[in-house]
Amino acid sequence: MEIYNTGDFGKAVRAVRKQKGYTQAYISEVTGLSISFISDLERGKATTELGKAIILANTLGLDLVLNERG
Repeated sequence: MEIYNTGDFGKAVRAVRKQKGYTQAYISEVTGLSISFISDLERGKATTELGKAIILANTLGLDLVLNERG
């Protein structure tokens, strides 16, 4: 999946979380991130912190890869 903005990222994270059957509360317990942060990220809030977003994605088994556009 290609991600072009925070909304795309949030939708992808939410979809994978739900596919795995995880609640926001469960992810919060595992990562130490607040439920409000997870909710903001899933809604595409542009002010979420990149480091925390990466932790959340990795917890869901997602790798982030940057590719240079040709």
